Formats: sequence, structure tokens, C-alpha cells
Amino acid sequence: MPEKRTALILVGGEAKRSGGKEKYFFNYKGRSFLSYLIEALSPVTDEIIIVARDHDQCSRFEEIPGIRTITDQVRGIGPLGGILAGVDEAEGELLFITACDMPCIRSDVVTYLFSVIEDHDAAVPCWNEEMFEPLHAVYRRTALKEFLTTHSSLSLRAMVRGIHTRYVQIDEIKSIDPNLATFTNINDLAELEAINGSK
Repeated sequence: MPEKRTALILVGGEAKRSGGKEKYFFNYKGRSFLSYLIEALSPVTDEIIIVARDHDQCSRFEEIPGIRTITDQVRGIGPLGGILAGVDEAEGELLFITACDMPCIRSDVVTYLFSVIEDHDAAVPCWNEEMFEPLHAVYRRTALKEFLTTHSSLSLRAMVRGIHTRYVQIDEIKSIDPNLATFTNINDLAELEAINGSK
């Protein structure tokens, strides 16, 4: 029987580089980033959990059907706070973890990452030895839970290095997504204008 799959979307950032505007409500071609993420992840996962920083932020997603919302377990520690909460709440053993600033994530790339994890603890896209994509990756929930309860580092890099990771070379992803659009990451308003074709 296939292992259950959960998508965790981390939305709890403080929006410092985007002028205080929450990135999940950024618009790309007339739709919110979050709507694109949900559209891409719904067909290839069994549940989607949005991890927000607090209950007030959670309330902004109450109208979205079929989505669970939870809050960070620990505030102020970056993505690890959201991952800690998601690991405890997820029903799936396999977790696709992403941030809310990647509106072009492709379902077929996510499916590929699920398919190649096999007996590893994670399947993480890798550009080179030092550069990889920890927030566009698949993890085993049990492996993450064990790591997070036995290590004090707040580094995603340390987490990826500390478990049995399958590094998925970018050339493998290119065979599915030649332009590597799936990794498009929007950090600020200038990048948002650029992706929407503004001058």
C-alpha cells in the first residue's frame, strides 16, 4: 500500500523583504501564490497543511476548502518552527515541504521527488555540493521527528546533512522541467514585478 503523502506549506515568515506584505497573497498572473501551490499539490498529495506563525495568521486561510491550518510550535526560529509543528500534525509518512513564495511548483516534479526517496530519509534537489533546495523537498516524517527531537541546530542545511538524504541532481529535474520553473522563488516586491512582466 502506498505511503500517505502530506504537503506542508510554510507561511509564517515576517515578510521583512516584501515591505510587510504577506507573500502567500502575492499575485502572479492575477492569482495568489497560495492558490497556485494548492492547485499543484492537491493532485499529488493526500492532505495539505498550511503552517502559520500564529492563530491570527491562521484565520486568513479559514475559507480555503480541504486545507488544514496549524501554527508554529516555536516562534522566532525560522522554518524549523513550522516544520516542527507540521511533523507532529501530518498524517502522511512522506512530507513535501515548501515555502509560500514558490508559485511555479510543478506537480510532476513533486511526484518525481516522492518516487525517488525510496529507502532514504529525504529527497532534496541539489545544484551542487553546497547548494540545495531544502524547502522544495520530500522527507520522511519519522526521520525528521527523530532529528528534530535529538538536535538543537536551527539550520535547514544541518537537518538535510544530518539525515540519510538522496540528493537529486538538477539535471534529473531538468528532464521533467527544462526551464526549472518549479524553483522560482519570489523574495521581494521587485522580483514580484519582474515575474509579472512589469517594467
